[in-house]
Amino acid sequence: MAPKITITRATGTWVVRAGGAVLGESKNALELSEGDHPSVIYFPRSDIATAFLDASGHTSHCPHKGDANYYSIVTKSKTIENAVWSYEAPLDAVSKIKDHLAFYPSDDVAVERV
Repeated sequence: MAPKITITRATGTWVVRAGGAVLGESKNALELSEGDHPSVIYFPRSDIATAFLDASGHTSHCPHKGDANYYSIVTKSKTIENAVWSYEAPLDAVSKIKDHLAFYPSDDVAVERV
């Protein structure tokens, strides 16, 4: 059985930071909840400084969302490999996340509500 996926507007203003720089801030972020997994914040592509992103060529497939393309974040001090993903052509059930980017939170990447 497929996990239940819900997509709602993330309340408040969300920001993503990496390498000391703010990569984006949005009042229009989406929150995707899938089964028991932690919720993921998806930022509209237009709210992200995509000059910091470099397509990595890495892809993955989710039977519930579709094929994901990955990006690395290039900062002044380092490149954070495959830290960002996007579903360019998501399945119909999750079509709201088209044209959005999600970030793996880590020691180098912070995703937070401000």
